[in-house]
Parts: sequence; C-alpha cells; structure tokens
Amino acid sequence: MGEGPLILGGDVGGTKTWLGLFRASGRDANAGLSLLRSAKYPSKSAGSLEQLVGEFLGNELFSVDFACFGLPGPVRGTRVQLINLPWQVDSDALQARFGFGGCFLINDLMANAYGIGEIHASDFAVLHAGSPEAVGNMAVISPGTGLGEAGIYWDGRKHRPFACEGGHCDFAPRTELEVELIRHLLARYGHVSFERVLSGSMGLPNLYCFLRDTGRAPENPGIAAALKNGDAGTVITRAAIDGSCRLCVQTMDLFAEILGAEAGNLALKTMATGGVFIGGGIAAKILPILQRPQLLEGFFAKGRFSDFMKQIPFRVILNDQAALLGAARHAMHIAEASRSKS
Repeated sequence: MGEGPLILGGDVGGTKTWLGLFRASGRDANAGLSLLRSAKYPSKSAGSLEQLVGEFLGNELFSVDFACFGLPGPVRGTRVQLINLPWQVDSDALQARFGFGGCFLINDLMANAYGIGEIHASDFAVLHAGSPEAVGNMAVISPGTGLGEAGIYWDGRKHRPFACEGGHCDFAPRTELEVELIRHLLARYGHVSFERVLSGSMGLPNLYCFLRDTGRAPENPGIAAALKNGDAGTVITRAAIDGSCRLCVQTMDLFAEILGAEAGNLALKTMATGGVFIGGGIAAKILPILQRPQLLEGFFAKGRFSDFMKQIPFRVILNDQAALLGAARHAMHIAEASRSKS
C-alpha cells in the first residue's frame, strides 16, 4: 500500500459527511495523496462523528497515522460544537478510540481552502477570468446547509488558509427590495445574518417566502405541495433551473445577486486579488443560475472599487471532494510541522 502515512480525512456538514482514506506518497507535507476509498453518509443518520468513523473504518487491519476533520463551527482547542448538527466533536476522544497517531480538527471552510490546491483546472467553472496576472490572497465562500467563508493568505511563497465565521455577520441590504427583505426577516428572527439568506436550509426558503408573501409572483400549487414534502432548497433550485416556476426563478435570481455581493465583500475584506471561489453543496448544482448576470452584477457593484473587482478571478469549485482532500492535506502539514519541531 506504499510507504507514506495512512491518513483519514473528513468533510463534515449539516447534510452529509464525506470520509476518505488516503495514502501519502512520502512523509513530508508536499507528498502526493492517493485516495484509497471514500464514503458519503447522511449526517443526521448518526448520533456522532465517532459513530460514522467507526462504521467507515470497520474491522480494517491497519492503523491510521493521522486524521483530520473539517467541521462547520469555530474550533476551540480540541473540541468543536457543530452549528447545524447536535454533535460535539473531541479530537482527543477520537484519537483514543481509534488509535490515530494524531487527530486534528479544522473549520470546514479552511479544509475547503486547502482543497483548492489539490484539485485540477477542470474542477473549476470560470465565472469571470479576471486579470491574467492575478496573484495574492484568495477567499472561499460556500453556501450549503449554512454559509461558510475562509481566507487564504499569500505569504510571498505559498498560500496559507485561515478560518472565519463571516457567514454570521449582519446581512447588509443594498437595494429597496433588500431593505424590504431585511424588515421581513427582522420581524421573524430579530437578527439577520448572511446565512439567513444564503443557505439551503434557511436562506432559500426565506427568500421564497418573502417574495411570495409580498406578492412578487404567484405561488405554483405544485411547488407549494412539494415544499411541504421535500427539501425546500432542492425543490426551489430545480424549478428555477427548468423555468417551471416564476417565483422560484425570482428566488434564485435574488439569491445569486446577494451571493455575488457578499463574495465581493469577502474579496475586499481579505484583499483577495488572487481569486474568489464559490464552494459548498449548492454551487455546482446551480451553476446555470450562477452563470446568469445577477451574480457578477452583485460582485462588481462596489462603487469606486468596481474596476478593481473586475481584476479578481471568480470561479466555482465543481469537485465535491475538495474539502475532503483539503482535510487530508492539512493533516500532512501538521504532522510535518510536528516532526520539524521534534
């Protein structure tokens, strides 16, 4: 199976959890990673990450050298309380249970950021090419069950990802329609973050109900029935892509414009002149919507900085295992750093 360390990577989300077993081609941080096997689980089917790891590893007669899990929530020491799942993950407990040589926890968007360097050019859809000489910091924004954001700092030699919780920052309306939207949501929630409008579990239903309740378009009875019995995000996006529901089309157009605006905000805050990436569980599935004008209009509309924004490359990550690969890569970096200090 090779001479490099055996690594367990994990991409944990509110909807699904990817686990993958990798063999590194060498022992240093730049070693190549070969995926041996992977599996995807519905996150809510288990009571803990420990349960899913146990199911994935089964009775395999080998030991995992390092494990790393990307998790939706702020990492504090060796523990993470997940935001959209009732799980608390403890790296010490996982290491003791499964005998890992090292176990690391990182924010899921940090894993996504590490994964950008692990995938190929064909794994990206280019929304805006930007400057051919683009270099510098980068950023990732990922609408999924929630809304994640991360920065990628360029130190002059390499990119270094860092986590943040920007999805929970205050939603800032830019148009009269969005002013109406925030008033509508304030009455319901009291506080309105970007995650309340840019996520599958909350954002899409909130936008749909706002447009419906304010009479922007009539509700399709078939869609109304489907929303009661199925996943709202999936129902709305499918009807918007095939054009069968005017209200769903309006919902996704508003979603795309706000997503573009917040991606632009993130680019300015992190000075992401090297590029901005959209990841997460929704983006690849709604690529035809993201390729409409609304997303780029929101991204570029930064007043005096509009021309500056047009120099920034803007892409969608199409590979749904990017964060899984990124978690495995981060394990290699931490392991190598630990060996260098010893």
